[in-house]
Amino acid sequence: MKGLFCRAEGGEAEPKFIIQETTLPEVLGSHQVRVQVKACGLSPVDLKLLRDVGIQTDLVPVGREVAGIVLQVGPKVTFFQPKDEVVGILPLDSLCSGLCEVIDVDECVLVRRPEKLSAACAAATLRDGVRAYTALHTHAGIAAGHTLLVLDGSSNFGLMCIQLASYCGLKVLATSNSAEEQAFLEQLRPAVGVQEPLVARVIPVHNGSSDLLSAVLEETGGLGVDAVIDSGVCLFIEEKQLEEKLLPHKHDIISMLSAGGTWVTSHQDLQLDPPDCRLLFLKSASVSFLNPEVWTTSSAQQGRYLHILKDVIEKMSTGVLRPQPQEAMPLYEAVVVMETIQRQLRKTAVIQL
Repeated sequence: MKGLFCRAEGGEAEPKFIIQETTLPEVLGSHQVRVQVKACGLSPVDLKLLRDVGIQTDLVPVGREVAGIVLQVGPKVTFFQPKDEVVGILPLDSLCSGLCEVIDVDECVLVRRPEKLSAACAAATLRDGVRAYTALHTHAGIAAGHTLLVLDGSSNFGLMCIQLASYCGLKVLATSNSAEEQAFLEQLRPAVGVQEPLVARVIPVHNGSSDLLSAVLEETGGLGVDAVIDSGVCLFIEEKQLEEKLLPHKHDIISMLSAGGTWVTSHQDLQLDPPDCRLLFLKSASVSFLNPEVWTTSSAQQGRYLHILKDVIEKMSTGVLRPQPQEAMPLYEAVVVMETIQRQLRKTAVIQL
């Protein structure tokens, strides 16, 4: 059978994506499950992260968010039986591409998929759902009545954060990067219950529409927000002079925080100057780095990770988490789709097998 793999090129060259023949061992591991893949989510491959954690390989398997049907289980598997519908995220060191027709995977990274949740929807949304859950519950420590600012709220990740935070009773503010995104966020409503907007205020930041810091302080009565979840950050003032930059400056984000607030960032190379640290100290605020891959790189929190997976899938099946509709792409377009995703570094897609 065939799978999709990434070959890292030297220097600044873009990685190449190729279809490669692969085989499975005849005998399953004791705790492994053989799964027939029905759908696979695609997201950018972080080659730098793989190198940092010591994964050195010429061909990196592509496609890690999978949904399918259990075909066979190892002798010591206790969670699943053949014909179970499952969904999960393959670990970073997995040798299988999620675009293979059949894969072998440890049972500890899979959970059952409810019948009313489609395989394509589960595979397309699971990664961002886990990221949102990790950002809000693990890092931000949210509670009902808190105020949350989500930057780039119309992205898949931002949308998951907004829906999960609203469900937990938070007041949500969000930024939009275009007039279309602003209209989309303003019309968001919960699937069930009181039909109030999920976002208390949408703050447009495109074309200098508004001053983000002033708008946040105005909305919170000058107190600031309890948590900020970013989608990138501007480190230097000079960068803000570029019109295409829609990212807030790091000092502005810290200034938005309330006393004891938390900034959850996805910026891997964040640099804080002494004045920034001083302001964090005065607010008794904190910065927390969001790396969702940590769940599969260490078994120390395995039980907690499975709880997160189950809760995310349950909320997706009940409509609490509703992703933006995505058209499932055929397998023969996987290479072209993945090249586009890798260039944009944010877009995701789902492949129907």
